[in-house]
Amino acid sequence: MRIGFHTDAFSSVFFNFEACLKWAQKNGVSAIECGLIDGISWMHGLGYLPHLAMFEDPVLLRRRMDGYGVRFSQVDAAYPLSGKDGPVRGVPYVMNAIRWAAQAGCPCVDTTDGMHKPEGLSDAEAMDLMKRSYEQILQVAEAHQVIVNIEPHGYFTTKPDMMERMLAFADSPYLGLNMDTGNTFIAGQDPAAYLKRFIGKVRHMHIKDVSESLAKAVRGGQTGIALSHCAIGDGVNAPNIRRCLELLRDAGYAGALSMECEGQGGPMIERSLGWMRRTLGELRIPIDA
Repeated sequence: MRIGFHTDAFSSVFFNFEACLKWAQKNGVSAIECGLIDGISWMHGLGYLPHLAMFEDPVLLRRRMDGYGVRFSQVDAAYPLSGKDGPVRGVPYVMNAIRWAAQAGCPCVDTTDGMHKPEGLSDAEAMDLMKRSYEQILQVAEAHQVIVNIEPHGYFTTKPDMMERMLAFADSPYLGLNMDTGNTFIAGQDPAAYLKRFIGKVRHMHIKDVSESLAKAVRGGQTGIALSHCAIGDGVNAPNIRRCLELLRDAGYAGALSMECEGQGGPMIERSLGWMRRTLGELRIPIDA
């Protein structure tokens, strides 16, 4: 397995993507995940965002990343696809992300639904809407051989029965699951049980812990965590993460483990990295550099 991180960890400390590459190189981390911007953002232009705009040439970027010894595990194009604007805004965004990812040498694109029940749509109508959207998206994904992952992060995806239906939207090896240990936990699920149910569909992992105070305040009442302010291993979700790692090991998973936590300029995510390396060692899981 490969340890990586989502650059969202540095969103609040005014890092740009290049600074994230330098952090990865300094700490011996070879996998990186970031969000994609389909357009112009003043914060990105001034160097205050650790995500990438798709106007940046993906091939030249890939060459620059090679110089740091870092490669993409996934790019994040998780505009909610469950609402009425999903086909209008979300589908073109995801398709553009797929084409960009293919040129950047990135194997996966992350997608999801909205946090709340879509306004003006029944559950059945929203599921039908998403099915049509994913059918269109997967035509592009298959052409470019890029995996489209669905992340548990919203009203539908954090419900295992709904996720099972979504993962069956198309019979394609390019439709998979981006498992998130923190979102499933905060939604009231058992992350290990959720993972076990879909272990054969997992193509990418988000590793996220949850503080005791946050769990007491909102567990079962929210469907996701924007950014965990808890180092991995320091929270109440750590035992579940360990069980998930054991399940992945036993299933032969050889993909990325993307850490998601507030970076605080370095200390919190570095504690997370230390815990991950120790735990993988204890579980006798080889780390792919």
